[in-house]
Amino acid sequence: MTTAARVRSVTEGGIPQRPLGRTGVSVSAIGLGGYHLGLVGSERDAISIVHAALDAGVTFLDNAWEYHDGKSEIRLGKALAGGRRAQAFLMTKVCTHGRDARVAMHQLEESLRRLKTDYLDLWQVHEVAYAGDPERHFMKGGVVEALDKARSKGLVRFVGFTGHKDPALHLKMLSYDYPFDTCQLPLNCFDATFRSFEQQVLPELARRGVAAIGMKSLGGEGEAVKKRVVAARDALRYAMSLPVATTVSGVDSMRVLRQNLGVARGFEPMSSLEMQRLRTQCAGHAVDGRFELYKVTAKHEADVGRRQHGFPLQGELGG
Repeated sequence: MTTAARVRSVTEGGIPQRPLGRTGVSVSAIGLGGYHLGLVGSERDAISIVHAALDAGVTFLDNAWEYHDGKSEIRLGKALAGGRRAQAFLMTKVCTHGRDARVAMHQLEESLRRLKTDYLDLWQVHEVAYAGDPERHFMKGGVVEALDKARSKGLVRFVGFTGHKDPALHLKMLSYDYPFDTCQLPLNCFDATFRSFEQQVLPELARRGVAAIGMKSLGGEGEAVKKRVVAARDALRYAMSLPVATTVSGVDSMRVLRQNLGVARGFEPMSSLEMQRLRTQCAGHAVDGRFELYKVTAKHEADVGRRQHGFPLQGELGG
């Protein structure tokens, strides 16, 4: 039986809460993605989406220092003002991309200021996506030292890392035996049969007691849904049925939020047979990565990381 099948919400029909690994805290089974907050047409509408999600019982809020040059964090900070901070489990990401702990601590100061808070519930190393990234993060004076410093100073409660490129990079990060609390990774019905984080990384996270945070449940840009290869509801249900603490989903409108809440309220996980049927249905579309471009192209790598690694920026070569 999966974690999703074991955990139910306290209130019938509400958003389930799940344990965040070994941390002793629980978070909502679905999370609100921070990147899309910067895509919402107006700041007012973005704030309304956050408030509606919190009021519905969504507690896990995702963000990153680099999203839209800080706009996503600023919008989220404004949404959490006036006592809303206490409703949220607040996460953002540090975006050093190989730079040192001093850069990381400066970014943390900026993130806290933008988010209008004096601490983070979770701080994660963002976008472990390039060969050699784990070695850079764990070098003397690297970002991992900043994780330790921030935690010892009470600026962050828990720490983790994220990435979407290659399961081998996640396994390399874990091989250092650092006490990560969380790991964010792409999990969807296409990943299951192509360079699979589900097959290669999830079991290792479970073995180590590291909480899994799922992302890219629709493949990053939802092309498979647009082309009617899979229904959005089925894709999200699949991702949430895996042994994850939460599934972060990008929301850029109230319509999408309502759609997600409709799946999450009183969540009923897929059976093992249902999950296998969906994997089989999607397998033929998964083999070349067409619906997981973050694995096979640089399309989803952000400019901060591209610049740091000496690669062309978004738009210079068409992404």
